[in-house]
Amino acid sequence: MKILTEGRPLAWGLAAAVALTALTAQVLADPRAETPAPTAAPAEQPPEHLPGGQTTVFATGRNAFSFPAANLTDAERTRFVIGNSFFKRNWVQAPASTTARDGLGPHFLARSCGGCHVQDGRAQPPDFHSGLTPRNQAGLLLRLSVPGRSAEGGPLPEATYGDQLNHLAVDGVKPEGQLHIRYETLHGAFADGTPYTLEKPLYSVRDLGYGPMAKNTMLSPRIAPQVIGLGLLEAIPDAEIEANARQQQAAGGAVRGQVNRVWDAYAGATVLGRFGWKANVASVAHQTAGAFLGDIGITSRHFADEACTHAQTDCRQAPRGAQGKGVEIDDPALNDVIFYQATLAPPARRKPADPQVLQGQQIFTNAQCAACHRPSYVTGQPRFPRLSSPAVEGQTIFPYTDLLLHDMGPGLADGRPDFLANGNQWRTPPLWGLGLVKAVNGHTRLLHDGRARNTLEAVLWHDGEARPARDAVLQLNAQEREALVQFLESL
Repeated sequence: MKILTEGRPLAWGLAAAVALTALTAQVLADPRAETPAPTAAPAEQPPEHLPGGQTTVFATGRNAFSFPAANLTDAERTRFVIGNSFFKRNWVQAPASTTARDGLGPHFLARSCGGCHVQDGRAQPPDFHSGLTPRNQAGLLLRLSVPGRSAEGGPLPEATYGDQLNHLAVDGVKPEGQLHIRYETLHGAFADGTPYTLEKPLYSVRDLGYGPMAKNTMLSPRIAPQVIGLGLLEAIPDAEIEANARQQQAAGGAVRGQVNRVWDAYAGATVLGRFGWKANVASVAHQTAGAFLGDIGITSRHFADEACTHAQTDCRQAPRGAQGKGVEIDDPALNDVIFYQATLAPPARRKPADPQVLQGQQIFTNAQCAACHRPSYVTGQPRFPRLSSPAVEGQTIFPYTDLLLHDMGPGLADGRPDFLANGNQWRTPPLWGLGLVKAVNGHTRLLHDGRARNTLEAVLWHDGEARPARDAVLQLNAQEREALVQFLESL
């Protein structure tokens, strides 16, 4: 079977063929995949049908988020596959004979990047409905901080547990603690009388390994999102994002987004944020290296110190990877992982010309949803070109986001500031790939912590600046609501 892009088989050469082994084993031979490979693009597609421009792949099913940008060179495809290997394979505890992949922990959430971003997709919250603590809590990160600011202007970590709660640890080290969730049921109804319920999660921590947290500790849950199109989002010019904020302010309506400005370790400066649930990360590079340290416990050049607090003596004394010399992932390997994430392709839209989808798109526009979920941009240059590809430049893309912070009301608030973001604000998430989450990850949980059980519930949680749009949806009849959902899930 051949993978096709732009209507031709990929001539990868011997080196790429060898490197492709891991990817083909997962993608082409995966019996769970509904469609094993992307197909060639139909001729003369309107631009919006190709959300990633020329990077777009035509793929559905379990592997829809796992393909490289369609316009990469053969050499770049080889690099993509190498990065995929380090993204998805497990790290092991040190000391180990596998020195290229040892150094897990001492505290960690998952053993690989793919442990949270399964199939390069979206995590779902652990299910606490039975009253029992689920064994697998990977994918839902609990941020920690206390009032104040770090030296870089970000959140101030809790003194004993740091900036996040890690529920796993290597041998000889105590886990930090366990997340617990209980739920409150909220009731409402549409204007036509149709009732609905929402589940409001209430978070707490248990079984703390190093004593109590500070009484004023703030908790913020963050679900791992799908990672398609990150390089394209990074290539949106800062000026376009800043223009979104100016235009919203000038419009004088409820929507008044603002940019976040955050410390970026790779830039060595405070720059415009665009990734993370509070736009608290500026680049794919910083996000990747930071997650290696925080979530897996793997050190790198810009994040060279293990995340062990002064109170965690066993953590500080645990063996280090790479035979205790230097960092646990070197620049070449980490750079390939960054490149991999920067070149994951957005899949093409499904049934974009369907009458019901077109009706839903008009409803989306009429409800002013596009005020925050801006449909399109033309990309510029990546922030760090050597860690991305020219393939992402000059593309007309349709991510449906303004990459700004918005007050989403008290129902979604976490009460935790993050650089310029306040406790009520969240970044507008891109909508591309929304309709493929179920196929890729087997669920439809949405929003920053996965509380919404489906697309319509995600809309109903909107408040604050988005209340007028939410109220417009509450006035829709059943047929109109279904049309709106069909449009959103075509993206």
